[in-house]
Amino acid sequence: MKEMIQKEMLAHQEVIAKTIEMLQNQIYTACIIATETLKNGHKVLVCGNGGSAADAQHIAAELSGRYKSDRRGLPGIALTTDTSVLTAVGNDFGFERIFDRQVEALANKGDLLIGLSTSGHSKNVVRALSLARHMGCKTIGLSGRDGGVMSEVCDLNIIVPSHDTPRIQEMHIMIGHIICQAIDDSF
Repeated sequence: MKEMIQKEMLAHQEVIAKTIEMLQNQIYTACIIATETLKNGHKVLVCGNGGSAADAQHIAAELSGRYKSDRRGLPGIALTTDTSVLTAVGNDFGFERIFDRQVEALANKGDLLIGLSTSGHSKNVVRALSLARHMGCKTIGLSGRDGGVMSEVCDLNIIVPSHDTPRIQEMHIMIGHIICQAIDDSF
């Protein structure tokens, strides 16, 4: 078991090293986009499935609650939390529509949608990002592998250099936390 623990930690460390080397400029750009969105009075919406849904909720909570600083609450909305909307839209329109219907209802030009998908191919996330971009929102993807279809529908798709879902998810929450720190520093 100790070997497994060491192997997992070393795999994590390897992906962190690659992320630092390859993605610092993209993470910087994401921080600028997010802080400017909020400074301009717009909101940040976040979506994803499974573990990415949990990360979306986590990031939104850091905005509306707080990350580290005692600052005013900021408009961060996870599109993964309203079970009535998710089940109604899923039932009436299909699971692939659970996020884009909420974007249509809640997003305004100038808002930011952050979509999380380790594969970059989650249909409901891709549809939401595509619609948000069409509506004049900024769009940031957090993906992995080759970035998937999200690369075509995002203003910025931060592709974690890994094919291992847990390692990708670990980097997504780290990147989310870095964005939250930039926001804290700006408010």
